[in-house]
Amino acid sequence: MSVKVILRKETKKDGTSPLAIRITKGKKSSYVYLDFSLRPEQWDEVNHRVKKSHPNSVRLNNYIVKKLSEATDTALDLETQKGTATPRSVRQSIKPKIGSTFFEQAKQYQDNLEKSGKFNRLSAEKPRIKHFRDFLGGKDIEFSEITKSLLERYKAYLKGARKINDRTISNHLVLIRSVISQAINDQIVDPKYYPFGKGRLKIKFPDTGKVGLTREEVKRLEEVELNERQNHARNLWLFSYYNAGMRVSDVMRLQWKDVQDGRISYIMGKNDRSGSLKLPEKALAILEEYKEDSPTLDLIFPDLKGLEGLNNDMDVQRRIKTRVRNADGLLKLVAESTKINKTLTMHISRHTFAQLAGDKIPIPVLQRLYRHTHISTTIGYQNNFIHKETDDALELVLNS
Repeated sequence: MSVKVILRKETKKDGTSPLAIRITKGKKSSYVYLDFSLRPEQWDEVNHRVKKSHPNSVRLNNYIVKKLSEATDTALDLETQKGTATPRSVRQSIKPKIGSTFFEQAKQYQDNLEKSGKFNRLSAEKPRIKHFRDFLGGKDIEFSEITKSLLERYKAYLKGARKINDRTISNHLVLIRSVISQAINDQIVDPKYYPFGKGRLKIKFPDTGKVGLTREEVKRLEEVELNERQNHARNLWLFSYYNAGMRVSDVMRLQWKDVQDGRISYIMGKNDRSGSLKLPEKALAILEEYKEDSPTLDLIFPDLKGLEGLNNDMDVQRRIKTRVRNADGLLKLVAESTKINKTLTMHISRHTFAQLAGDKIPIPVLQRLYRHTHISTTIGYQNNFIHKETDDALELVLNS
């Protein structure tokens, strides 16, 4: 099989002819048209090169060498894997495909997030895509050009020009990895162009300290006198804590029908895992405060009141995001009034439960309480809050 770049004979209206890769085996040939056309006098028919008389001869010849190499590699791979490489099969493997550049695939990636109702994640990913486009000067890029070296330069750009912290930089890289993985799964991109993993770029998330409240701090939070808005924010926090760190998004979605015979049953929004918990007395006491309200849709808490049903995921997620931001602002004031010198947010309720659970509860039980899909997730999460062995070891050395 021979693979050559040629100038086709057909002539366009402007007097140029298209460049194409010709794949020949026996008497059969197939053609893959490239993105450029030349005048016949600009093409070296003998050496299959653009003549120096063309103003962009160097760049075009580099482009030709690259495309010719890709076609030759594809032909060899097909012959090695299947033993029956044909000009047509090679052409089908290397011809341009829809969405074959990064930002075309990034658009498809965003569309998929929207279709699957992941609107919060979509809103987070959009600026990350923009940052990558800005780094590239507003231009699109082929997947083969996204190399470890380019990504290292991108990391430096984010840290220096954008003043972005290390964890957020990792999230930017995860986005790029997700888009490339999608393109590989859709057979748009050859897996050999995957720039992450062993021997390539590794995405490392910096350790972030997960700190919850102590029992004494929780007690102070329970007992402090607050105004109505602050009290509601506290109730959301405590209800989450009393129910094993239930996610606030799930707390806000709860309806009275989810409470039966002193138990709460609901499906976790993050991974659709269902479960049931016996409501502690303190959680039941919080519910009593809201029984008179009877909000729209029989919701227990009023945060989603006024929405036209809960079927519009985008509206629900936007409202939850706003309400959590408001609650976090109120909790900051509560922390100041209770002398809690920690960042008090809704999510800290989950950390608080994990910290106070420590190593007192078996991991499989914690997995069910947290509703983690994989037990490895529970182990990794809980390890942030188990300090007894290291504390005992330090005590043994210093006081022996």
